[in-house]
Amino acid sequence: MSWKTTDSMHQRHLFIADYRSDLYSVSELAVRYGVSRKTAYKWIARFEAEGTPGLADRSRVPHSCPHRLDPWLEATILALRHQHQSWGARTLRAVMMRRYPHRLIPAASTITALLQRHGLTVAQSPRRRLQSGPYQQHLVADAPNDLWCIDFKGEFRLDNRQYCYPLTVTDAYSRTVLECYGLPNTAHAATKRRLERLFRAYGLPTAIRSDNGGPFASSALLGLSRLSIWWMKLGIQHQRIMPAHPEQNARHERMHRTLKAETTRPPAATFAHQQIRFDRWRVEFNTERPHQGIGLAVPAELYTPSPRPFPTRLRTPEYAGHCHVRRVANNGMIRFRSNRLFLSTVIAQEHVALEEIDDGIWNVLLFDLLLGRFDERAYRLQ
Repeated sequence: MSWKTTDSMHQRHLFIADYRSDLYSVSELAVRYGVSRKTAYKWIARFEAEGTPGLADRSRVPHSCPHRLDPWLEATILALRHQHQSWGARTLRAVMMRRYPHRLIPAASTITALLQRHGLTVAQSPRRRLQSGPYQQHLVADAPNDLWCIDFKGEFRLDNRQYCYPLTVTDAYSRTVLECYGLPNTAHAATKRRLERLFRAYGLPTAIRSDNGGPFASSALLGLSRLSIWWMKLGIQHQRIMPAHPEQNARHERMHRTLKAETTRPPAATFAHQQIRFDRWRVEFNTERPHQGIGLAVPAELYTPSPRPFPTRLRTPEYAGHCHVRRVANNGMIRFRSNRLFLSTVIAQEHVALEEIDDGIWNVLLFDLLLGRFDERAYRLQ
């Protein structure tokens, strides 16, 4: 039951006046004013405790909220979010649990609601689900150093107007960023120097995955480049994604998005200052930031250096005794039975093997790689 809606305060005053007249019982007053006995006793109690002001309506806001965030926790989470604007609720929760193991950290959904209240979330458009076609190359890494991913993050200009090309290398299994170094170009020599330092520090991976751009690949025979041939001599398998399919190196591309957001907006003044940003970011990415793809662990907890050290001498190809071995000239040609066959200038000074597989049909091999096949009646590689 409820008070008459015309003038509830007036009705309550009349109710109290009738109650104090001692002419009616509480039950009779409840019937007279159309309220329950419980409501009648409530207003009598409020009048006796507070007088006439006790008859006014009170706020219906709960007196306590057991699930309300502790002010210190709320401030700490917001400060962490302002410091790392690309971190989501799950990442923030994992970091808080690591830093404050004796605190009760709220669920990710609670942190998301907190960020939304403070306008710290950005609505994302629904993602199109990518279909795996018949040529999809899935990224497989069962242990550290099974597969490294390499790329140049898109170039950008520093404040001094120089272009910076960040060379990045990650371990696919642990997500560890092994290298993030700003170079003035994507030339072979500088890239090789950085990779040699990396191989000496962490050992050799089993395979390296790259796109089809230079210096990792070229327009030469089978897309070979001087860098990929060097990897071959080190016993490293080179995996290349299909052209125009960056999703085949999705983990690395996702890392690039974070790198761009947290280190290049705005860019630093010089290479030296930009490298300081890269180095700080790499340490944070590897040792502080949990990653959902590895169970909210940090990459440094999963990565160990490779047991394969950088060799003092590069390996040379060993071919079967029935093969004819030829050195490729600087012009990319080999001579065979008084004829010349063009292969590629990329493999100049390398030894290749010619293996007859049918009458006058020959395979051309570089290590275990089949470069092509030719018919000695035509002397043209196919």
